[in-house]
Amino acid sequence: MMWLGLAILGIGLAVLVVNHDGGPVMGLDSDQFAGLVSMGALLLLLVAGRWRQALAMPGSTLRSALIWLGIGAVIVAGYTYREDAQRVGAHLVGSLRPGTAVVGPGGEVTITRRSDGDFAVLAQVNGNREQRFAFDTGASSVVLTAENAAALGIRPAEGDFTQRVSTANGTALAAPIRLASITVGPITERNIDALVSRPGMLSTNLLGQSFLQRLPSYEVRGDRLILRSR
Repeated sequence: MMWLGLAILGIGLAVLVVNHDGGPVMGLDSDQFAGLVSMGALLLLLVAGRWRQALAMPGSTLRSALIWLGIGAVIVAGYTYREDAQRVGAHLVGSLRPGTAVVGPGGEVTITRRSDGDFAVLAQVNGNREQRFAFDTGASSVVLTAENAAALGIRPAEGDFTQRVSTANGTALAAPIRLASITVGPITERNIDALVSRPGMLSTNLLGQSFLQRLPSYEVRGDRLILRSR
């Protein structure tokens, strides 16, 4: 029986090599066929050398065989539908942790709306740890709070606060800077014009148009913010 298992593996490998173009095999795609062959051969190898015991205890052997067949079916199904499972898991993470980038087809990024109705986007700035940004199409530029900028090692001098900006607290001065990169999921834009607000003027970073205009497109669809990469 051991030789039979090895023969199944060998024949399956030969079929996959001949079918190098990835077409269907016996109605199954290459991945499904490979999984079926592997599990069949594994089952035979597991019972190899125990056929005498199997004949003496057919009931127990049948139960064991059914258990292994069930395990094999779960593994093959999990492998076959792994991409769907990954998408479901990613959307679950996005719902549990709003702001997390959920990556879809073609590098599309989906952000789930927070319970307060706003979109919070987790993004890396200059390759450092993630920071939270408020999605703000009304902001002409990316804006960092003074505190978050300082955490990145960006500390504008007093004389650098020369650009007037409108905030919820009125008009304020901000310091223009250039960020090496902003990364949201798989989307990375480089050399981004940005501003640093004075201390106490903003409570959160703003993801404004100096980043958003770099994207091919973005849209709000229900409770989802969708960012598309090039």
